[in-house]
Amino acid sequence: MANVVVVGAQWGDEGKGKIVDWLSERADVIARFQGGHNAGHTLVIGEKVFKLSLLPSGIVRDGKLAVIGNGVVLDPWSLFAEIDKLTAQGVNISADRLMIAENTPLILPLHQDLDKLREEAAGKAKIGTTGRGIGPAYEDKVGRRTIRVADLADEETLDARLDRLLAHHDALRKGLGAEPINRAELKAKLLEVAPQLLPYARPVWKIMAEARKSGKRILFEGAQGSLLDIDFGTYPYVTSSTTMSGAAASGTGMGPGAVDFVLGIVKAYTTRVGEGPFPTELDDDDGQRLGERGHEFGTVTGRKRRCGWFDAVLVRQTCAISGVNGIALTKLDVLDGFDKLKICVGYEIDGVTYDYLPTAAALQARVKPIYEEMDGWHESTAGARSWADLPAAAIKYVRRVEELIDCPVAMLSTSPERDDTILVTDPFAD
Repeated sequence: MANVVVVGAQWGDEGKGKIVDWLSERADVIARFQGGHNAGHTLVIGEKVFKLSLLPSGIVRDGKLAVIGNGVVLDPWSLFAEIDKLTAQGVNISADRLMIAENTPLILPLHQDLDKLREEAAGKAKIGTTGRGIGPAYEDKVGRRTIRVADLADEETLDARLDRLLAHHDALRKGLGAEPINRAELKAKLLEVAPQLLPYARPVWKIMAEARKSGKRILFEGAQGSLLDIDFGTYPYVTSSTTMSGAAASGTGMGPGAVDFVLGIVKAYTTRVGEGPFPTELDDDDGQRLGERGHEFGTVTGRKRRCGWFDAVLVRQTCAISGVNGIALTKLDVLDGFDKLKICVGYEIDGVTYDYLPTAAALQARVKPIYEEMDGWHESTAGARSWADLPAAAIKYVRRVEELIDCPVAMLSTSPERDDTILVTDPFAD
């Protein structure tokens, strides 16, 4: 059976939640492989709206196994708050439906403290973090001082981990003018949450290997977007993990051969939350209109998103790096009613033309977009479920996007409703 990786191919907020939910009906296992509870996935199923941050989107479907892989950083208190919220909405969540990798690093209150302390100290140089401790938690992981899920099962191991962790963080806090960590209080919190968390802990790599061997379909779900990737994003205004498709293997304990199809989620225009370069950003009425029509506010943070025209240069770049086989183009209906639409087809920097975004921050800051203009359409695309339902100008726009990003459209989404989707290529097809 084919296994599918879903990645956001822009700066996030592309509509991954709906697409993953749409695909999860055909999958047996849905696995999150990176990120933390700074992700925001909104699912609209019938009359119910589910807002997820940490849990895999497939959790709202009965009969599916939801997995949180080792590539994720996990805030246990946020996890159980999210479980309580979904339980109140009628979703059944138990240890046989949700599994967490034993080697998953934990986000602790001290990570959130450090996030906020650093942003305050940075002033104008702030990155625009969500303040949820994601970055500091990943730092501790690679610094070999993190506390992982399995460590909660043994108090002696936990004590050793705490000693190493606090030796680092207390020194940092002193330099930032903050009080030392209350070790006893932190340990008590961890011992209190351990009985709740440990029943979900499993050797996820083994369970995933068995699922693949038995022919089950696996859906790998990423968080954030490719342009927030720690290596290939608009550094330093990025997240702290690898958001590209390659992380699906390492973030769940599977080999790269487990991936059969990479689906890139792409919004029909461009948005970004927080600081950092944005070549096609619009500060005019068109940008305001995109934001209002697209309801562009963060699911987790509530922050207003910056809006701009579609940037084919960046999407072509992220599709190449992630090895995207096909894209799911979302929010086409937001473009309804524009007389003219623009697509960025290249950049000009100091008189030189580029067909990619240079890595150097100084060059990124001087980028000027080169636009191609197309006719818009005044008919509605909202709710379209076949090509015949789309205006000719909308089809022309979609086809031009395919040409410019050198990647075909596999799915087309025309509203938040899960069934308002045009399927062109089935990612799960063998």
